[in-house]
Amino acid sequence: MGQAVTHASLADAASSESVADDRRMGRGMRIASVRGVLPEHRYAQDDITGAFAAVIGAGVDESVLRRLHRNSGVEARHLALPLERYRDLRGFGDSNDAFIEEGVRLGARAVTEALKDAGLLPDDVDLIMSTTVTGLAVPSLDARVAAQIGLRPDVIRVPTVGLGCVAGAAGIARVNDYLRGHPHGVAVLMSVELCSLTLQRDDASIANLIASGLFGDGAAAVVAVGADRARDLQDRVGGPARPEVVGSRSRLYPDSERTMGWDVGAGGLKIVLDSNVPDLVRTYVGGDVGAFLADHSLTGADVEWYASHPGGPKVLEALQESLGVERALLQLSWDSLSRIGNLSSASVLHVLAETLEQDLRPGSYGLMLAMGPGFCSELVLLRIPEAAE
Repeated sequence: MGQAVTHASLADAASSESVADDRRMGRGMRIASVRGVLPEHRYAQDDITGAFAAVIGAGVDESVLRRLHRNSGVEARHLALPLERYRDLRGFGDSNDAFIEEGVRLGARAVTEALKDAGLLPDDVDLIMSTTVTGLAVPSLDARVAAQIGLRPDVIRVPTVGLGCVAGAAGIARVNDYLRGHPHGVAVLMSVELCSLTLQRDDASIANLIASGLFGDGAAAVVAVGADRARDLQDRVGGPARPEVVGSRSRLYPDSERTMGWDVGAGGLKIVLDSNVPDLVRTYVGGDVGAFLADHSLTGADVEWYASHPGGPKVLEALQESLGVERALLQLSWDSLSRIGNLSSASVLHVLAETLEQDLRPGSYGLMLAMGPGFCSELVLLRIPEAAE
């Protein structure tokens, strides 16, 4: 028994020492740049409500639709297409064709601009991970973007589909997994979400009406480099912070498969959205965050900034309550929701980009978090390196 306890103690000590070593030596990847992009078609929420009421069609009480849209916390959104074009889309085929055309354009723009911000070229990229949940493309969007912007023929592609809103945070975590094994490497995460193209006609369900007022369109790209490559980065005076990833954690919640997702039918992607999402956040997220931070010898008091997915007003309120923080720490998420709506996986990356533009203290810790279909969450612990690191 004594010997077993000794081995366990040594293992715990080694684990804690490894975490501390990673923190000191910066073995996690560095985020070199984050760029969010939006379609050019921007509309006030009231204008979208009126247009979508006509698209959804018979059985919709427009007064109910307007009430739900007003309660979404969204003031304006960017759409993949001009507003008048939505009534002309003839089913899933037309919508998906538009998804591919506009998705490639936005994705290529996001990646190109993020690489430029990082001082890198398409030829430098070793891996590109793409994520989307709002359309289907084979070849995947990353393959199409790779050909358009000139990524190397041997670039590693990792297309992911189905993670939904959690994928922005989960994508950073998985890119970090790759770069820990490739410390000289360069990786790109590309998120493209054109939620407006999933709008269901002839569906007067509350879930569809809420979704039609909450979700917007946009894309984002993250450029990350391995720990050894990070030493070559030139820190820019006054530029966005370039945090390191300290660690991440995935969490899948029991009996929650029908909480969020899609039902796929002849009309395309039909939203599944249960009203108990805020309850799941209150039940689990605070404890998950506490345990995750404890494994890094931290507490909630050590987290100075957050980059949270803006799921919706009730979700943000539940998250604030679960984390035990003031609204100010989640204000950028509230602002993003109001200004552009919920962009599914791209949203948390837009919030991260804005967060890194803030005056973040060197040595400070931040937490990136998102929830999505599964029902699940992803936590990513970030740290702003000291000047000497």
